[in-house]
Amino acid sequence: MIIYSKHIILEQEEFDGFLEIEDGKVKALHEEFDGSYEDFSDFVVLPGFIDIHIHGWATGSFWFEKSAGALKEMSRTLPYAGVTSYLAASGADTLPEIKRSIEAADEAYEAGYAGAEMLGVHLEGPFINPQYRGMQREECCILPSLNVMEELYNTFRNKELCRYMTIAVELEGAREVLEFCKSHRIQTSIGHSAATFDQIKEIKDAGVGGFTHTFSGMRGFHHRELGVAGAALYFDDMMCEFAKQTGMTVSHEAFDIAYRIKGSGRIIMTTDCSGLAQTQTEFDHYVRKIKFIKDGDKVRIAHYDGREEWIDPRDYHAVKDVELSYIGSIQNMARHTRVDWFDIMRMTSLNPARYIHLDDRKGSIAPGKDADFTIVDEDLNLVSVFCRGKEMREGDEMCGK
Repeated sequence: MIIYSKHIILEQEEFDGFLEIEDGKVKALHEEFDGSYEDFSDFVVLPGFIDIHIHGWATGSFWFEKSAGALKEMSRTLPYAGVTSYLAASGADTLPEIKRSIEAADEAYEAGYAGAEMLGVHLEGPFINPQYRGMQREECCILPSLNVMEELYNTFRNKELCRYMTIAVELEGAREVLEFCKSHRIQTSIGHSAATFDQIKEIKDAGVGGFTHTFSGMRGFHHRELGVAGAALYFDDMMCEFAKQTGMTVSHEAFDIAYRIKGSGRIIMTTDCSGLAQTQTEFDHYVRKIKFIKDGDKVRIAHYDGREEWIDPRDYHAVKDVELSYIGSIQNMARHTRVDWFDIMRMTSLNPARYIHLDDRKGSIAPGKDADFTIVDEDLNLVSVFCRGKEMREGDEMCGK
């Protein structure tokens, strides 16, 4: 297969030419080609978006359902939001529940579902501080334990799926867990944390690489105690992961300040979506002032002001707007922060691929890498998505029509 565009965003240049795809990989880039091709002349071809912090999306939720079927649904529908690969994020659940999630990830990985590729698991907990638990369960926030970490790691049949962990580094036992993760190439990130600046400074050498949903769920900035938020801005060698840009959890101005300090080379865009329509009980979204309540084969959305509505959790069109999509988040970000195509490429693809040690095949458009592309117009409206060389369309659903 050959596709053409005037605007193929490579790591160091905007290329006008042809992309040759073979067996799901980029075979070559050509300035000229004599033959048939799929024409995306005036559209922008970006390397596929990678979401390393997503619990669920639309008709599937890894966090709530803990099943391979949920991951199959996420893989099927995430391309409609521009995402070509992702880490499935767990939560601070009980250890048996986390193990069930791990087993589901193994099953999905071995099945090799079509669509967005599930690259591994992001363990968001259980080693987090209940003081900054956010929407996590307080009773499941536990002290870091090397024995528990080894137990979770050994639950994976496919050890390479254990790629990323969020941890509160100020808690007793954190260093031992961090050093285990470092030795097993598991990226670690500070989140749901009450750490002081000095505590972070002292533990950086244990391999912690960045910050989870920056500014949210962490000790804030004070001019005499910089806290987690200040450390995120200060340390040039640490990445700032940001959740979807609704403007509610983190204001657009706060993100813009971080962007001006860190630059696009030290920011990773994620969604932190949960697949809210897939709640198995009741989920209180206190930021949005809404409760999602399982009600037979429907989900009841109960607003704090008394309004109620019901949706079918298996109807993609009914649930796709319950949470802001990845592409919607990038559109919002670009409306409030001055970015170019290279900035977007780094924050959505190159940086996350490098962060989780998969930039040998993900994160940029180059011969030998996976043929993952997110194609947009000049206003960042989604045009098409390719996952490992296969164009993912469902009628006009790709463009939200």
